[in-house]
Amino acid sequence: MTERFQVGVITGTHGLRGEVKVFPTTEDPARFLDLEEVILDAPKGERRLVIRSVKFFKKFVILGFEGLDRIEDVERLRGIPLLIDRSDALPLGYAQYYVADIIGLSVRTEDGKEIGKLREVIETGSNDVYAVAREGKKDLLLPAIADCILDVRPDEGFMTVYVMPGLEDL
Repeated sequence: MTERFQVGVITGTHGLRGEVKVFPTTEDPARFLDLEEVILDAPKGERRLVIRSVKFFKKFVILGFEGLDRIEDVERLRGIPLLIDRSDALPLGYAQYYVADIIGLSVRTEDGKEIGKLREVIETGSNDVYAVAREGKKDLLLPAIADCILDVRPDEGFMTVYVMPGLEDL
């Protein structure tokens, strides 16, 4: 299981007082209001940053950090992901999973036949779609609905699915 989750990526600076513009990669950007710190996942090593301010501008979150008060302090941070510890992640409801925990799971049918590995979760308007990478074939796209996704066991490394007639032919 993943111990850290990405919640955003720094896209640039904002103003002259050391604030950064962050593209949120979390479902709920307002969750930044509840965070006390984030982990800067820099190439030279991780660094914990204490959040001093949070604002919202269009699709971005504007963050200010303790000790980074000038534009010169944050200019080099462009493109760096921001992570949080699992303990800071939003709680999940019944039969919900963090995407990072299910990517790479083995995907099998009810009778135990291995189909492939979960490669991607595609968010759509109504329900997510799971893209299953299959050897020598195009990805199998499965709707993430109870009729198709029968059992998910991230701790055991697999999920059991029902492939509705016609899905494999697409």
